[in-house]
Amino acid sequence: MPYYLVAEVVLRTAGFRGGSPVVEPFVAFGVALPLVALTALFPVVRALEGAAARALCGADGITAGPARSWAARGRTCAWFVLHAGVGALVSGATLAVPPAVVVLSAMAVLPDRRRWPVPWTPAALSGRAWLAGCLALALLALLVVAAAGAGALLARLAQVLLGPTAAERLADAERRAVRLAARNRLARELHDSVGHALSAVTLQATAAGRLLERDPAYVRRALTAIEETTRRAVAELDDVLGVLREDGEAVAVAGPDLAALPELLERTAAAGLRLRSALPPGLDRLPPAVSREAYRIVQEGLSNALRHAGRVPVRLRITAGNGELGIEMTNPVPGNVPAGRRTGGGRGLRGVAERVAVLGGHLAAGADEDGWRLAVRLPVRGAAR
Repeated sequence: MPYYLVAEVVLRTAGFRGGSPVVEPFVAFGVALPLVALTALFPVVRALEGAAARALCGADGITAGPARSWAARGRTCAWFVLHAGVGALVSGATLAVPPAVVVLSAMAVLPDRRRWPVPWTPAALSGRAWLAGCLALALLALLVVAAAGAGALLARLAQVLLGPTAAERLADAERRAVRLAARNRLARELHDSVGHALSAVTLQATAAGRLLERDPAYVRRALTAIEETTRRAVAELDDVLGVLREDGEAVAVAGPDLAALPELLERTAAAGLRLRSALPPGLDRLPPAVSREAYRIVQEGLSNALRHAGRVPVRLRITAGNGELGIEMTNPVPGNVPAGRRTGGGRGLRGVAERVAVLGGHLAAGADEDGWRLAVRLPVRGAAR
């Protein structure tokens, strides 16, 4: 209605005279539609129209926020013009049809009145009460069908015009991918760091419980190792939880790298794992990303040995050269370990595979006649010579 009144003022100011009470409202209606489109260019209109479409039309998949691009504003203009135009036509019909139905019904049921001259009633209705009644019912049914059809049409078009644009869907998919990547990275870090610590602590506590009476000195050493392992695990847990800031965005957190590998091997040996290692010189000159991922891969391999094989001899061999870092770990599998457990490939191995894939490396893991073997090759780019 405000747009229609403004259009009437514009037409009167321009000196327009429709010459017909039927033509002039439609001309004003046509002038009002561009004003409606201009209003829809304001970003907040998209949010308001989206809320109205969800509440009145029950439409799903509608963007809740304001328009942030010209493509979204253009679609909002199309929707707002359609909404206002169809709404105006249905509202006008709702105002015009009921009086017409009343008059036609009166002509049908009041014989003494049906010959009264009515300007907009065709002369063919004169003397035909049944035809006036049928026309009244038809107009009423047409109004109901038009209103229902307009509602269904607007509900369908609202999803198209007020839904996310292609750019918005792409941006939303990218945001979801970033969140999922952060969650996956957090899960890998938790599994590798805290999982390794828990495996070592479990093995040490079990051994200490069995030797409590026979070897108190070993028990004291085990308790000291448990204390150090848990303290380090708490510190690493704080670092891992720092991957996500309070606003939920991912940030880079530097974890341990191969420079800390001797300490890891020492703690693992203290947990009871019989470890033989061969480490090349110059591991501290590897690219940081490769060094960090290699550390986590070794840590996961040692954790798997502790968790699934127990106190068995483990051989670790790391090689570096020709633009490649090689990691190989082998250990026998005790005969009392179930076969399904030997050839597993749970979350830890999936985490190793993800780390290797990110760096473009190669992974081979599985059981053979000698036991379990984990072999990883990582490309090294930009390493110091």
